[in-house]
Amino acid sequence: MADGPIGIFDSGVGGLTVVKEVLKALPNEDIIYIGDTARVPYGTKSEKTVSRYALQNTKFLIQKKIKFLVVACNTASSLSLPFLEERYDIPVLGVIGPGAKGAIEATRNRKIGVIGTESTIRSMAYDTMLKKRDNRVEVYSKPCPLFVPLVEEGWTDNDITRTIVERYLKELREKGIDTLILGCTHYPLLKKVIGKVMGTAVTLIDSAVETAKIVKEELVKNKTTGTKKKGSVQFLVTDLPEKFAVIGSSFLGNRLENVTHVDINLYEKGDYE
Repeated sequence: MADGPIGIFDSGVGGLTVVKEVLKALPNEDIIYIGDTARVPYGTKSEKTVSRYALQNTKFLIQKKIKFLVVACNTASSLSLPFLEERYDIPVLGVIGPGAKGAIEATRNRKIGVIGTESTIRSMAYDTMLKKRDNRVEVYSKPCPLFVPLVEEGWTDNDITRTIVERYLKELREKGIDTLILGCTHYPLLKKVIGKVMGTAVTLIDSAVETAKIVKEELVKNKTTGTKKKGSVQFLVTDLPEKFAVIGSSFLGNRLENVTHVDINLYEKGDYE
């Protein structure tokens, strides 16, 4: 299994933030990434629907003989992770645990903000994980449903985006938080604007960075790190590969050439119910 690829999936381009950080931490690993662009966003959908999507993505990646699965979508991590962990015998890691760990380590006044999709915030997954690590923390959560479409459109730094960010984050700023978890893998693309709105006194926690750290720790611990001199990355999407390549290139820092459209309609009734 050492030379098997790492599988990563998300609802769209946001999970590329995880790919970017895993590549930095583990440049010798092969990665297969699925962006479920045909059904983005996950954050406005029901738990049953998100679980079905997560299962389809995972089944597809399992066929590719992956050795490690990263659920790079906060919504799928909050709603489907236990199910996937029970079903498959490879290591499965979501982004919520690593993000919570990073926030607890960073906070000074124990006032932590969390922003995410409606489904992620409604699940209270971050609240639960943060309280589990330190029951003295105060957690303030805010759904920011417009952030994902802004990122998908490539509107990451303009006047419209700043106005929307200010409107969403005003309440959290008034709570006096000193740490803010970017609880969706799309949100690091808005980090520059969010940082300006929140100010330098607030530490932004990028779950992609924290997740990559744990992926490396787990592979080293399990002695399954890759042996190649340089790994490869395969990008698979369920719709509009050309659009994905354009947006993805803008924040990965290099042109995406190998973006392929795939059909992951593998779900069968009864697989997760």
